[in-house]
Amino acid sequence: MNAEEVIQELEALGKERTKKIYVSNGAHEPLFGVATGEMKPIARKTKKNQPLAEQLYATGNYDAMYFAGVIAEPDAMTEADFDRWLDSAYFFMLSDYVVAVTLAETDIAQDVADKWIASGEELRMSAGWSCYCWLLGSRPDSEFSESKLAEMLDRVRETIHSAPVRAKYAMNNFVYTTAVSFVPLHEKAAETAAAIGPVEVPGPKSKVKLIDASININKAIDKGQIGFKRKYVRC
Repeated sequence: MNAEEVIQELEALGKERTKKIYVSNGAHEPLFGVATGEMKPIARKTKKNQPLAEQLYATGNYDAMYFAGVIAEPDAMTEADFDRWLDSAYFFMLSDYVVAVTLAETDIAQDVADKWIASGEELRMSAGWSCYCWLLGSRPDSEFSESKLAEMLDRVRETIHSAPVRAKYAMNNFVYTTAVSFVPLHEKAAETAAAIGPVEVPGPKSKVKLIDASININKAIDKGQIGFKRKYVRC
């Protein structure tokens, strides 16, 4: 399949209701509103294909950009490629669920994510913290430096309340994911979440919404999920 054929198939799968949901989260035209699960039959036809992924990502169409992440070949991408993709990721569903996810399947993931976290730019920070969530939730604990992750938890504790909105979400998720998926720091992450407390983010109709990692950590404990690792990062 070529890019034009993929676009045609994506367009045929678009639904107005799904499109409205994506728009409410920050997506803008062009987009069709394709549910991610609906993309799997197309992916079986294209298989992993980096040149096609690059063509689709460059269209600026949200659904095509998401599908590009599904069929990308992460090991064929360089740090510059990931930076370029992130430059075009105009809202969090692209930065955190396409670019960060794809990066998480590479050997350079931590190095690149560290730079993004240090950038001070909202979506780069969000993508960097999110990448660590994908990594921690899928890779053996032995692949991480316990002292480094402990320092990152301290950084979240000190800075989350003043961080940009999307970074707050990703940092909150980092604390939760560390508590659940990185057993050596479970207690420290749980203590960090308790110390941070509820974090304010914008809610609907200009109201304030609170996110609290402690609540979800306690739910995971109750369900016996500590130590959870997923088999696959991408769909």
